[in-house]
Amino acid sequence: SFPELFEKKNYELRIAGGAVRDLLSGVTPQDIDFATTATPAEMKEMFTSAGVRLINNKGEKHGTITARLHDQNFEITTLRIDVVTDGRHAEVEFTTDWQKDAERRDLTVNSMFLGLDGTLYDFFNGYEDLKSKKIRFVGKASERIQEDYLRILRYFRFYGRIAEKPGDHEPTTLEAIKENAKGLAGISGERIWVELKKILLGNHVNHLVQLMYELDIAQYIGLPPDGNLEEFARVTKNIQNLSPKPMTVLTSLFKGKEDVTNLDLRLKISKEEKNLGLFLVKHRQELTKAVGPEPLRPYQDFLMDSREANTNSKIFELLKYQGEEQLLKEMQDWTVPTFPVSGHDLRKMGVTSGKEIGTALQQLREEWKRSGYHMDKEELLSCLKRV
Repeated sequence: SFPELFEKKNYELRIAGGAVRDLLSGVTPQDIDFATTATPAEMKEMFTSAGVRLINNKGEKHGTITARLHDQNFEITTLRIDVVTDGRHAEVEFTTDWQKDAERRDLTVNSMFLGLDGTLYDFFNGYEDLKSKKIRFVGKASERIQEDYLRILRYFRFYGRIAEKPGDHEPTTLEAIKENAKGLAGISGERIWVELKKILLGNHVNHLVQLMYELDIAQYIGLPPDGNLEEFARVTKNIQNLSPKPMTVLTSLFKGKEDVTNLDLRLKISKEEKNLGLFLVKHRQELTKAVGPEPLRPYQDFLMDSREANTNSKIFELLKYQGEEQLLKEMQDWTVPTFPVSGHDLRKMGVTSGKEIGTALQQLREEWKRSGYHMDKEELLSCLKRV
């Protein structure tokens, strides 16, 4: 195993960052990152001579080597100090001082190391903060933020993941965020969108987005300056247990389609995300359930008339947006019926001209729709005889 290789050479190796936080919270980490006192060059030599395959992925100048063992990738990063930071990326130099490496990490809960013998190395009270569900920057908040302004959004994301209740922030942290909000203008849309999507699906989302407006962050990350916070509060409550897409949650802030366009310009969202936003903005008010025994009919009719792909998944998102949990279940169980009559059937009945066939099919389709898609071929064709 590769820990033994490090041990033989007297290099120290520990689990780092997010994986430690997850292990201590009883969550299975998605991937385990390691930190070591060995330099990238020393690791390469050690792995190569032991016949371990290395995967080349440009992490080396930041000190990261990726080793492939037992069909798994392991990322191992040399302890480092940030020498120059410009708010987006850092130039680093290597160190053997674990505390120096912890100092340049963002939040206390992400700054711990775990020895392979189970020893916890925690220089900034991260374990206490994790147990009391506190989200705090390592050292001075403003310094950490100025090293990489995206950390503002990481603060919100981890708050939504770990904190117990809304509103439990250190005032100095919020001040530092507000003073540095402008820095987010220089961060790429793609990086922002990754964080924002996770915030939208986490806890306390209504509180956190309200906070983004209070702290003057919204305008720098593509959100509308006059976002509809009342609608956002209502929808985020509706949608809590319906596993919506991030865009469905976000659209409740938007007043019109230009809000979707502006978000797209700033964040380069995917085409599918953009289309979902435009769909919801357009139909959230008119396309609603029917009064009476068939509440789903308007959605079913819309789907049957639609010529676009993915309309059903957009309708599911609309039902989530509207908080219609029961209708959503029914709609997900509903299979789109196939229209039972074809041109062939009409020709058999002696309708010959293409034009007449087209008109007849259209009329029968309307008839079929009015019946709630229940009429079968026989019933439909007998209508035609009456005509």
